[in-house]
Amino acid sequence: MAQVSEEQEKVPTPSPEPGEPAPPAKKASRAGRNLPAAIAVGLVLGAAILVSLLTVRYLFIGIIAVAVAVGTIEFAQAVRRAAGIRLALVPLLVGGQAMVWLTWPFGLKGAVIAFALTVLACLLWRLPGGADGYLRDIATSVFAAAYLPMFASFAAMLVPPADGVGRVLTFMIGVVASDTGGYAAGVLKGKHPMAPTISPKKTWEGFTGSLVAGIVGGALSVHFLLDGHVWQGVLFGAAIVLTATLGDLVESLIKRDLGIKDMGTMLPGHGGLMDRLDSLLPSAVVSWVLLTAFVG
Repeated sequence: MAQVSEEQEKVPTPSPEPGEPAPPAKKASRAGRNLPAAIAVGLVLGAAILVSLLTVRYLFIGIIAVAVAVGTIEFAQAVRRAAGIRLALVPLLVGGQAMVWLTWPFGLKGAVIAFALTVLACLLWRLPGGADGYLRDIATSVFAAAYLPMFASFAAMLVPPADGVGRVLTFMIGVVASDTGGYAAGVLKGKHPMAPTISPKKTWEGFTGSLVAGIVGGALSVHFLLDGHVWQGVLFGAAIVLTATLGDLVESLIKRDLGIKDMGTMLPGHGGLMDRLDSLLPSAVVSWVLLTAFVG
């Protein structure tokens, strides 16, 4: 039986009028989210990505850049609201765009140089604020620079090669397969919590579903989209499941530390944009590393 949330327990059930049948009891959704809204948002985001890749693939870098900017603002607002942490937002926004866009002509070197300059700019930007909370604010700003634009720049680096569309699709299919397989298996069969103190809804059954779906998705996409070996796709799929799961757990831990449920509210059924990027960001790094090793 699905557990009822604390919010649902606090809402009194109105008593029926004499002679009226009692209203049917509402069942708590095992999904834990507004599923129709979540599916609709997912389809819109997926369509935008496909259109960019199948028309002018470099538009995908623009989508990444916009996502990084929005995610950075969401994160800055969340840590300020929950913990009073003041990020060096302007350097993060400018430096984040530099990290993403400089991968186009300069690759990894451009992203690393932009990251280093962003850290320096954050150090200088926060100086006028004084010593109170300086280390805390700078440490969180540097974390934000690495976690958002630096990780996202690896997704941007999948685009420039001649087979860039196939690389991006392989990356996206791996993450989506992991998320969908884990979600379905967790809702239908989830019984044994994987990390109850971090993410109570994440189960070992869900992780198994992620692993199966991720491996199948990785094997098929690497083989058919990139002419790679099936065993390479199996390794790729398994690695993406591990990093996607790690990303979910890390963001859950961050939100628990801040005492918040979602990073934002802009995506109905999902929360904030950051709540959708959690599994994509670390997976982008691993995707670039493995695909560079497997297909050059």
